[in-house]
Amino acid sequence: MVMFDLRRLRLLRELEERGTLAAVSAALDYSPSAISQQLSVLEKEAGARLLEKAGRGVRLTDAGRLLAQHARVLLTAAEAAAADLAALGGEVRGAVRAGGLQSAARRLLVPAVARMMLQHPQVRVEVSELELEQALPELRLGGVDLVISDEYDGHPRPRPAGLRFAPLHEEPLKLVLSPAHPLARQDGPVTLASLREEVWVASAAGTGHHAMVVGTCRSLGGYEPDVRHRSNDAEIQLDLVRTTGAVGLLPVLTLPAADTALVIRDVAEADIRRRLVAVTRQGPTAPALRALLGAVTDQVHRVG
Repeated sequence: MVMFDLRRLRLLRELEERGTLAAVSAALDYSPSAISQQLSVLEKEAGARLLEKAGRGVRLTDAGRLLAQHARVLLTAAEAAAADLAALGGEVRGAVRAGGLQSAARRLLVPAVARMMLQHPQVRVEVSELELEQALPELRLGGVDLVISDEYDGHPRPRPAGLRFAPLHEEPLKLVLSPAHPLARQDGPVTLASLREEVWVASAAGTGHHAMVVGTCRSLGGYEPDVRHRSNDAEIQLDLVRTTGAVGLLPVLTLPAADTALVIRDVAEADIRRRLVAVTRQGPTAPALRALLGAVTDQVHRVG
């Protein structure tokens, strides 16, 4: 009877998803040589060749891909077993790894972690700032347990199989102007069409926020915005508005309560909204993760 080591199966699964030993090494903080050695042991356990040369790297053989598919099932079952055993014990302890975009991490995750430290001191919570494009693969592979993602009107996010998506919070987007901007001197909503000649700030190309800014200017304003400044840090975006006179379109959760160096206006053409979503893997939820989700939900009620 063949006995497989789950740690080695995880390495094979990671290689299937990430594509290169270097990528697996960076994700898991193992050296490529150590990963190669463990996969060589796995080949001996399997009694089949799992890897083959591909240029300067390696790729999975047919046997490697087959075992990687079974590894996915076995690793999911092992995680479910650990969650069930933790729930049976009734004690909230263990480790939970959470990630999210900057505004969600700052306004939701950080306060939730502070509450967890008081209410569940036996739980180790690790927080990372992650954009969805990076976070979902990490969640599927087990690198994180909870991701707080966002989704904008007209720009749906991918929803891969095997993940659970639960709505957390919904909020409007606001135009952010410098007080020196001519349109800042008037009260009331501002039309996107009137901002055709402005310099815009948004998140990096390829992110949901960048796609939303460009798509909204196209659909409601009828033009291609001059997105000259890009940062995934909302504070940097706001500083660019303050100091350069650029224009931003940002969710309420990212905005300061009061700042005389910023002018906040509604969008005249439409009520554009952002939704925050808690994403977890499907299957049983460990007590520690359930407690963190509860703390996040409580914090949503506080900011909402």
